[in-house]
Amino acid sequence: MKPRIGMFYSLAIKLEACVFTLATIFAMAQTAMPQSTIFNIPTTDAVSKGKIYFEMDYLAQIPKLGDLPDGQASPRLQTVVPRSVAGLGANVEAGVNVSAVHVGNLTNAFFQPNLKWNFLHNGKGLAAAAGGVLYTPINNRKGASTFGFIYGNLSQKINHKYGPRVTAGPYGVVGNSNSFVGPKAGVLAGYEQPVHAKISLVSDWFSGKNAFGFLTPGISFSLPGNGVFNIGYCIGNDSYHGNRTHNRLLYAYYGITF
Repeated sequence: MKPRIGMFYSLAIKLEACVFTLATIFAMAQTAMPQSTIFNIPTTDAVSKGKIYFEMDYLAQIPKLGDLPDGQASPRLQTVVPRSVAGLGANVEAGVNVSAVHVGNLTNAFFQPNLKWNFLHNGKGLAAAAGGVLYTPINNRKGASTFGFIYGNLSQKINHKYGPRVTAGPYGVVGNSNSFVGPKAGVLAGYEQPVHAKISLVSDWFSGKNAFGFLTPGISFSLPGNGVFNIGYCIGNDSYHGNRTHNRLLYAYYGITF
């Protein structure tokens, strides 16, 4: 999960290479959650023992990063993220994703292993979990730190056919986070509202004007064969810059459990 695109304007970036360095840090963070998630925030769910969840994410800057201060058009940021999670038993899951971030003529890749423990589930809709994700660049490592993301969350599901589930909790950034701009701690929140047996309205949010700070509303579709398709729109907490919008992305993913 990525510094925010708003940084590009405030730092008066003029070189595509510089844009790319910041964009890849941003994208490393935005796709930060290789775990069971709504869009960006982790849920309290854990993959069942012996099961494997695979997901393919695609994010595209809409609109583009915008014009650079020297009047040149900037490139569009796009990210492709294959990721998988395995159930280890005892309500623990472990996963990894590899994000490929493309902007202009450059591509960077990031490796993100993770672990989550669902330590509370009382059978009445209340659940809690804690976990962490490590972020480390695979190539072009100069200017991109390796750091950790940790969190805890609590959720309550209303026991009704179309009862919603609400999730909330704290998060923090730890370790060598020199390239991480903005608050290094905050809160996360999520809302899932079924409207049909196979359709839900979903939304999640990270506080802070930082790499994680996005509101992402969208729709989730349950598909045959244990599949799911989500489509949403990420809106940065710092999304407005003068009379322009930026730091917004279309977010679509397909996932399936084996």
